[in-house]
Parts: sequence; C-alpha cells; structure tokens
Amino acid sequence: MTDRAELMDVYRQWWAHDGYWYQGVAKRFGQEVANEINAEALRQVAQQVGRGVTRRRGELPDRDGMAELRRRYDECGERMFPRELRSAGTEVVDGDTVELTVRRSFALAMLRMAGTLDGYECPCTDIHAGWSEGLGVTLTENRATACLRSGDSACRLVMRVEEMGR
Repeated sequence: MTDRAELMDVYRQWWAHDGYWYQGVAKRFGQEVANEINAEALRQVAQQVGRGVTRRRGELPDRDGMAELRRRYDECGERMFPRELRSAGTEVVDGDTVELTVRRSFALAMLRMAGTLDGYECPCTDIHAGWSEGLGVTLTENRATACLRSGDSACRLVMRVEEMGR
C-alpha cells in the first residue's frame, strides 16, 4: 500500500474502531473508566511513537536541542495523527518550552458528530507525556491552556522540558 489515500483509509478505519471501542467501554463501564483507559492506551502508543522517532533520528543534540525537539514533536504528531486528520504545529517559546497548537482535531469532530463529546476527557497531556518519554526528555510542565472541546478556537498545550543534557 503506497498510495496516501489508501493509507488514510486505514487510519480512518482504525480511528472508527477506536471510537466504537471507546463508546462500548463508556456504555458498559462508564465514561470515567473509558477516559482513563483511553488515556493509558494513548500514552503507551505515544511512547512507542517517540521511541521510533528517536531510533530514526538518534539522540537529541545538545546544540539546537529545543529546535530539534520541536521538530520531533511535530513528527510524533504526524505519525499518530496525519495532517489529513488534524491541523497542528509547534513552536519553541521561553527557551525550554514547546507549545503545540491544534486548530482541527478529527477525534473531537467524530465525538461531536456521534453526540458523545459531553463527558469525554481529552488525553492530550497523556499523549505528550508518552512522546516525551519516548524521545528521552522529562517534562516539568505539561498542561493545556486552551481546548477546542470547551469551545476555544484552538487547543494550546504547553510542554516545558527539564534542562536538556542533564
């Protein structure tokens, strides 16, 4: 399968599976349990994605490390949520902080269409923690400052990293 459209169809099928799975867990065991399991599973997947990026790119360099880390977060995002399914990007702010901005999220759009957005807790910080672990960096701050789910125009997520090279 080399065609990008075919690959996107595979992504969409797995995301549909994920959505049905989440809804089934929420229906049988409650939304709190579904949110908890969803966050745990996504953190593990994110960690694997981060490790894969590290294997391909090597260890983070001391020089220009934050710019390279920002690029790696973008690569992690693209590998988990391709550009056809979301609109997002990162930038380095304050020298030790990467801010991720998500302008469009396929997952939230699907939850909204299914009428099940109420009670859903975004697992974003768990995903970013997993990416960071896989990339070999420690976060000293990992929080959302804005969220599409709550009506903001974009999700803004702050990832402050412990001094690199320690």
